[in-house]
Amino acid sequence: MAELLIVYHSRTGGSRQMAEACAAGAQSELATTLLTAEAAGPEELLRASGYVFCCPENLAAISGVMKDFFDRCYYPVLERIEGRAYAQMICAGSDGQNAARQVARIATGWRLKEVQPPLILCTHAQTPEAILAPKHIPEAELDQCRDLGQALGAGLAMGMF
Repeated sequence: MAELLIVYHSRTGGSRQMAEACAAGAQSELATTLLTAEAAGPEELLRASGYVFCCPENLAAISGVMKDFFDRCYYPVLERIEGRAYAQMICAGSDGQNAARQVARIATGWRLKEVQPPLILCTHAQTPEAILAPKHIPEAELDQCRDLGQALGAGLAMGMF
């Protein structure tokens, strides 16, 4: 049976809201596991049929906790998850493009199949106070995350990916 694994890191709540919305959309289609980057490991990657990686953009890069997840899991699953579907979501303060490129590069090394371009939601947080403040993602933007989860879930459940 197909399973979607959503791995996320969030310090101020934006990425968590995005990941939870994605999971809500996916759960209507197939078994879905939502885990923080700290809790996820190679076993969960091996068990899943597809993935969503979600993290904030920190200093034009993926968050350190998300990088740690990829560092811990990269070699244990290398050549064992090739061809599986993935998507990514970035909670950005500015443009999020570099963080998305980092995730895509790691996924390329794993030979994962990107099933849609990165979903980047921009909070426009630019001051230290705004960057560190709790985030509140607008419902219309969370709908995009739900749609991503539902679409990826449906595609996995139907065997399209």
